[in-house]
Amino acid sequence: MNGDDSSFEQCYRCYPVSFIEKAHLEKGDKIIMPPSALNRLASLHIEYPMLFQLSNVSVEKTTHCGVLEFTADEGLVFLPYWMMQNMSLQEGDILQIKNISLVKGTYIKLQPHTQDFLDISNPKAILETTLRSYSCLTTGDTIMVPYNNKKYFINVVEAKPSSAVSIIETDCEVDFAPPLDYKEPEKLPKLTPSKKRPLEVEEEEEEANKVPKFTPFTGSGKRLDGKPQTKPTEEEDTKQEENGKDDEKLSSTTPRQKPGKLVFGSNSKPSAKETVKVDPKKIVQETSTKSEDAKFQVFTGKKYSLKG
Repeated sequence: MNGDDSSFEQCYRCYPVSFIEKAHLEKGDKIIMPPSALNRLASLHIEYPMLFQLSNVSVEKTTHCGVLEFTADEGLVFLPYWMMQNMSLQEGDILQIKNISLVKGTYIKLQPHTQDFLDISNPKAILETTLRSYSCLTTGDTIMVPYNNKKYFINVVEAKPSSAVSIIETDCEVDFAPPLDYKEPEKLPKLTPSKKRPLEVEEEEEEANKVPKFTPFTGSGKRLDGKPQTKPTEEEDTKQEENGKDDEKLSSTTPRQKPGKLVFGSNSKPSAKETVKVDPKKIVQETSTKSEDAKFQVFTGKKYSLKG
């Protein structure tokens, strides 16, 4: 026993709660201490609920817990087995216990060991129910959550405002880190379409893109007298093709007329084959008469007399 009158500090041999047939205490962080500890704590001015710091001095590991009963044999203390594992304790090892006061927690971050805990329908609700059996949480600890005849282990990654906090009658925000066995899904490589395409597809697209040329007067002709149309011979077909080519040449040389007017004849130059003979004398006479008509003559009308 420590000589300080304001604190409690004592060393005990530790054993798991299953030794006294209280395996249900595995669902929380409560320990069982001897009656002498209660007598000492009652004489001290300590805060309630009673919280304790557990230390394994040989490996320098520390955690925190609450107390459920003072019914253990003198010199012994019983605690959940998962707490013994966190502090690397074996049955009968020496454990140092000291009373402590912890601030109320406002935030904790937890990390499940396996993904199957997050596959539960409502993991936060199950965790909230489980944490009601806990008095405090310490950063670095691993707590056990039993559900459906299965044990889920969860690491305490972070706690605020301190590394060890009390969670009794407090509103605490809970956050989850990715599980330890979580693996990010592999990114599939993007499939880039190959530039080479089958020849058949290219040929089909070329045929589809071809636009049929317009060819006028391709229909069948009918006679006005009702007689059957005679099939043109090959010679006539060739002549028609030649005449069509000549018409195209003439149309390309003749200037375009304004729309909305009818033009008779053609302004194109006469071909060499169709030469027109012109009499030069007639041309001189026509030009002279046109020039005389064009001159203005004074008093060229009929004469009238005032006498009548």
